[in-house]
Amino acid sequence: MAIETVLLPNIGDFKDSKVIEVLVNVGDQVEYDQSLIVLESDKASMEVPSAFAGKITAMKIKEGDVVNVGDAIAEIEAEAIDTPIDKESENVAETPAKKEEDSAVTPTPPPKDSNKSTEQQTEASIKPTVNQQKLGAKYHASPMIRQFANRLGANLGEVQGSGPKGRILREDVEAWVKNILQGGGASGGSIGSGLPKPPVVDFSQFGEIESIELSRIQKISGQHLSACWLNAPHVTQFNEVSIDELEQYRTEHNSKIANNKKAVKLTPLAFFIKATSKAMDDFPRFNSSLGDDGQTLILKKYLNIGVAVDTPNGLVVPVIREVRDKGVQQLASELVELSEKARAGTLSANEMQGGCFTISSLGGIGGSHFTPIINLPEVAILGVGKAITKPFWNGEEFEPKLILPFSVSYDHRVIDGAEGARFVVKLAEYLNDLRNILL
Repeated sequence: MAIETVLLPNIGDFKDSKVIEVLVNVGDQVEYDQSLIVLESDKASMEVPSAFAGKITAMKIKEGDVVNVGDAIAEIEAEAIDTPIDKESENVAETPAKKEEDSAVTPTPPPKDSNKSTEQQTEASIKPTVNQQKLGAKYHASPMIRQFANRLGANLGEVQGSGPKGRILREDVEAWVKNILQGGGASGGSIGSGLPKPPVVDFSQFGEIESIELSRIQKISGQHLSACWLNAPHVTQFNEVSIDELEQYRTEHNSKIANNKKAVKLTPLAFFIKATSKAMDDFPRFNSSLGDDGQTLILKKYLNIGVAVDTPNGLVVPVIREVRDKGVQQLASELVELSEKARAGTLSANEMQGGCFTISSLGGIGGSHFTPIINLPEVAILGVGKAITKPFWNGEEFEPKLILPFSVSYDHRVIDGAEGARFVVKLAEYLNDLRNILL
C-alpha cells in the first residue's frame, strides 16, 4: 500500500472556500468517492469526495480553514485498486487530441512542486473550442475563463494575461474588473472607465458606529452587479397589467388541491415565468448574449430562466431549465425545490449557471416599479412589484381591477427601444389572458 495525498479537485467556481465540516477522522477507513469534507462557496455548499479507498493517516485541514483547488485535504494509505479517476487520467493522457493540443497551444505544465495554483494548471490544460492562436485571436483564454469574464462583463481583449505564453488566468480578469471599479480605466475607452473615487469619510467623528463585514454572497454579487451596470447601457421599460383572471384561476386551482398535502400550490411567479418564456420566443433577441468580441450576437435555442431568491446571506439566482417545455404546475414545483435549496445554501454550481433571462419579484415584500440590473451576459431582466387593486375606467364606469406593476431592463446594445416596448406589451397580453399562452 502507498500513502496518497487527496487534493481538492476543480469542482467549479469554488475559490477561497471555507471548510464548514470535516466528515472523517485519522484512522477511519474510507471508500472511493466517500465524502471527506463539506465546503461553503459563494452561494452554496458542496461535499468533496475521496479519490482513493483506504485508511486516513493524516488530515491536512480542519473546520474553518479556507482552501483552493490543489490544496491537500488528507493523506490516505490507499488500497491497490484502479479507480475510475486513474483510468480516466490514463485515457486522457493517451488521446491524440491531447497530444495535438500539447504540441500546438498548451504550455508546458509546471513541476509538481511548483507553487503555482492547481486551478491555473487545470485551466491551462482545458482545450479551447478552436485553436485561438492559430486563428490569430487577440487573447489566449480557456473556455472556463471566457465564461467567467462574460459573467463579470470583462473585455478579454483588454486583459493582460500572466499565465504561460500570455494565457489569461482568473486572477487577471479579477484584477481588470477591480481596476475598472476603482477608476483605473482601461485601454480602448471601456464603458465606465475613469470614474472618480468617492471621498473617504471617517464616520466615527460624527458619532458612534459599528463596522460589520459583508457576507460572501454580497461581496461577490456587488462586484458582479457593478460590472454589469458599468458595461451594459440599461434602458428600463415600465408597464402595468390586470391579472384578475390569472389570480382567479390560481385561487380556484389551489382550493381544489387544498386537502392534498403533497400537491404544490401555484404561485403568481410560476405564471410570470411561463408568460416570459412565451414572450422571449416572440422576440428572440431577449434570449441572446453578445459575443466575446462585442460584434456578434449569440442567439440561444435553449430557454432557461433564473429567479432571484432572497436568502439570509443575500440574493441568489437558481436557474430553471428548458422552461418552454414545462407547464405551470411543473414550474411551480421546481421553483419551490430550488428556493428551498437556495435558502439552505445547498444549490450546486450547475443549478446557478446557464440562465438566459432573470426574474426578480418583490411582490411578497411590497413596492411598485423598480429598475433591476441586467445579469450579464444576459441582455434583459424582469422586475415584478406588488399587485394592488385600483379603479379602472371601462368606458362607462370605474370598476376594481387587480393591477400588477412590472418593469423590464434591457441592454440597449442588443435591443432597441421599439423592440423593448413591444416585448413589454406582449408580456402584458400573456399575463392578462392566459389563453394567449396556448396560441
